[in-house]
Amino acid sequence: MKQRLNFFATAPDLMKQVVALNTAINECGLEHGLLHLIKLRASQINGCSYCVDMHSREARQDGETEQRLWLVAAWKESPLFSERERMAFKWTEAVTNIADGGVPAELYAEGLQHFSAEELVKLTVAVGMINTWNRICVTFHAIHPVDQAKAA
Repeated sequence: MKQRLNFFATAPDLMKQVVALNTAINECGLEHGLLHLIKLRASQINGCSYCVDMHSREARQDGETEQRLWLVAAWKESPLFSERERMAFKWTEAVTNIADGGVPAELYAEGLQHFSAEELVKLTVAVGMINTWNRICVTFHAIHPVDQAKAA
């Protein structure tokens, strides 16, 4: 697959703002490990190979285990994730697939058992951000720099 365009070069001012929001999310106070997991899960749902590759690499660099990364796609059946992480996966799936029924009241109530209201806002913005990146990367066929040499 060939990249359609370089979105950073094509719309640099707007992409600077996207990067700024992304940076703010990474510094919002939610655990970095949790952010890696939700970014990976949303990217799997959206079929974004660029982001799956990037976020699995970043998670490994930050100490995440290979086994847990492999099991993100099957988190419901895996005992390796904490209750807070499992809630974050549920939230990520509901927000990513928002057209499938939104975020039900029961899920919202359950979310408040594991996250403060402020943390739920941060988690929701983080999920929205990775969904934005997924849509940009999938639309324009982004190829991770590590894989560009292989694709050439």
